[in-house]
Amino acid sequence: MAEVRLVLPGDPPRPQGSAGVDSVAPLGASREVRRARSWRIQMTFIDAAAQSRTFARARGDLLEGFRRHELWLHLGWQDIKQRYRRSVLGPFWITIATGTTALAMGGLYSKLFHLELSAHLPYVTLGLIIWNLINAAILDGADVFVSNEGLIKQLPAPLSVHIYRLVWRQMIFFAHNIVIYFVVAIIFPKPWSWADLSVVPALGLIVLNCVWVSLCFGIVATRYRDIAPLLNSLVQLLFFMTPIIWNDETLHRQGAGRWARIVELNPLLHYLDIVRAPLLGAHQELRHWLVVIALTIVGWVLAAFAMRQYRARVPYWV
Repeated sequence: MAEVRLVLPGDPPRPQGSAGVDSVAPLGASREVRRARSWRIQMTFIDAAAQSRTFARARGDLLEGFRRHELWLHLGWQDIKQRYRRSVLGPFWITIATGTTALAMGGLYSKLFHLELSAHLPYVTLGLIIWNLINAAILDGADVFVSNEGLIKQLPAPLSVHIYRLVWRQMIFFAHNIVIYFVVAIIFPKPWSWADLSVVPALGLIVLNCVWVSLCFGIVATRYRDIAPLLNSLVQLLFFMTPIIWNDETLHRQGAGRWARIVELNPLLHYLDIVRAPLLGAHQELRHWLVVIALTIVGWVLAAFAMRQYRARVPYWV
């Protein structure tokens, strides 16, 4: 009866019998062979892990995920339809909720701070709309991989598809909410200029930052599940520390002008200002743009490192 032997590359030659056929060495005599095979298998796994931890693989995941725009555009739209299934107004319920909150806060705090309603209501409205977008990138981003556990384990797609899906879904909500501002702008018109078109690149920067924020927090919160509730508490605190319902003028009127320097340390201030100032027809300061651009670069460097190191581990963490 002929024997079949599996020969691995690099196996030491085995003794041959009289007929020129390999003879089977005893199990105890092949200890060195088994050790060599084990070493080669271990090296194979190490090489595969090392190859997955490259910036080229991380960049390829981001680019391939973006190329599959039909997938994440469809999934994001289906999220909206599923959430508001059998609803008459659909996503406009969020618009109504945001508009009601803006009207209540704008009216209340304009009286408390002795501000003109025509100036403070558009200010608060835009602040809430932009805040909702940033807030979703942080909180929903922390849960993006955990909530898509089934798709990650069953669908052979780049990890970035789920990030693009989240950001696309939030941009749909933003498009619904921005209608509130146009209504307020009709009631309290402001002078416009060509410089106000800078809101377009400002929104582009916001979207870029939403991607890396969701990616970084998503990876960290998937590994450490206590991060999500911690972020929830932190974001609630940042809401009151960010000039959304108040501004610098209110600080000076209340005799707390020195706090303005501390507020400058809040990065969300700069993100709000580059979008809000053009739409309000207010003076735009270069420092806000420089801070946002610098944070965008730093954030994407962190995102690239996170993708390089931990992209392949996310399916095992969810």
